[in-house]
Amino acid sequence: MKHQLVFVYNADAGFFNLAADVAHKIFSPATYPCHLCDLTHGVLRMRPEWAQFIQESPVGLVFLHRDEFHAQYAEWQTEPLPAVWMDAGTGALQLLLDAQALNDLKTLESLKVLCLEKLVQAL
Repeated sequence: MKHQLVFVYNADAGFFNLAADVAHKIFSPATYPCHLCDLTHGVLRMRPEWAQFIQESPVGLVFLHRDEFHAQYAEWQTEPLPAVWMDAGTGALQLLLDAQALNDLKTLESLKVLCLEKLVQAL
């Protein structure tokens, strides 16, 4: 397995959760709990700039919802989300961007730059 980044959204998977998230983003965007979602997605779809970043990424990217992540990586259940980890091919995760770092970002461009900077530092 090669290096990959694991992005974890502070939202659960599934159609009903998605519907609730969309409604939350529309009616109360200031209280929406996943800033990673806000940066990478509009109300209904992925931002084109993020799709391009994914396509051009030098490493694999994995995207998990909170419930999926906790099922796969029980040891990280207490880590606040959203967050980004690196898997160097061993299956063990290294935290790259914690919730505070992600929540402090103002733009999608700053997320992309920070992900690449952290990736270079970790390699």
